[in-house]
Amino acid sequence: MQRRDFLKLSVGTAAVAAFASSAKAQGTSQGAVKEIRVGYQKTGVLVITRQQATLEKHFAPLGVDVKWVEFSSGPPMMEAMNVGSVDFGAVGDSPPVFAQAAGAAIVYAAGQPITNGQGILVPKDSPIRSIADLKGKRVGFTKGSSAHNIVVQTLEKASLTYADITPVYLTPPDAGPAFANGSIEAWAIWDPYFAIGETKQGGRILINARDVTKTNSFFIANRDFARNHGAVLQQIIDMTTAAGRWAEQHRDEVAKSLAAITGVPLDIQTLAANRANFVVGPVTDDVVTTQQGVADRFHKLGLIPKPIVIRDIVWRNPAA
Repeated sequence: MQRRDFLKLSVGTAAVAAFASSAKAQGTSQGAVKEIRVGYQKTGVLVITRQQATLEKHFAPLGVDVKWVEFSSGPPMMEAMNVGSVDFGAVGDSPPVFAQAAGAAIVYAAGQPITNGQGILVPKDSPIRSIADLKGKRVGFTKGSSAHNIVVQTLEKASLTYADITPVYLTPPDAGPAFANGSIEAWAIWDPYFAIGETKQGGRILINARDVTKTNSFFIANRDFARNHGAVLQQIIDMTTAAGRWAEQHRDEVAKSLAAITGVPLDIQTLAANRANFVVGPVTDDVVTTQQGVADRFHKLGLIPKPIVIRDIVWRNPAA
């Protein structure tokens, strides 16, 4: 499918015209923006949006550039967003919790349920057959990532504590080789790394995250960007939402987009795309409640230094 077809299917000519009209109507907010910096990882709706140049097609006529910045995981993206180097990006559930606890200048702009594509892997010939078997084992994951939350909640499911394992904090690019060479005995991770570990590095799924808990991913914005440029942020969310609707119906094209942008092989991205959820929606009360549970759990374990209130940093478009 050509890029022009994507734009027609996802946003549509009429919608683009409406976005442009809205931008002109709120000229003060729009006029101050010269560049939008978007953080993304190796999967998800934003990768598709980048590959199809959806934001560029919309904002270029308005004199606004779009810059894309890739991150290996959510925590460094939150750091960049806090200092104003990134305006908008997609992360799992845990990075914004750690960021909020550290006083980061971020807000929740939109949400997305995670229905598949993350969990805990063990080597195919590993004697680890149940969650209880993780006791005393070296479990690798990225500190402050969604995988961190999965580890914590998986242990709770088997009445184990965080002290019952040896956490090994590794970024996804470092954890893959460590898993393959046996330096860690289990690996908590998300797609496409989850698919890589499962198909290329001899992994067996010990637990799928969806069987443990309900999780969400989020679209996060820099707080000042959201406050000062709400009209622009809403346009980004609207186009991302439209891209997600298109992706739900065109998974083969999604896999090609993901592979083209990230360099991850097509077979891996096909597996990831076929089990992913691309639906983008508002941060509802139910989503806030789920996310508050994540925050409360991390505070109870001493992983964040103070209690936080998720609702305090949920962005609501004042013009809505």
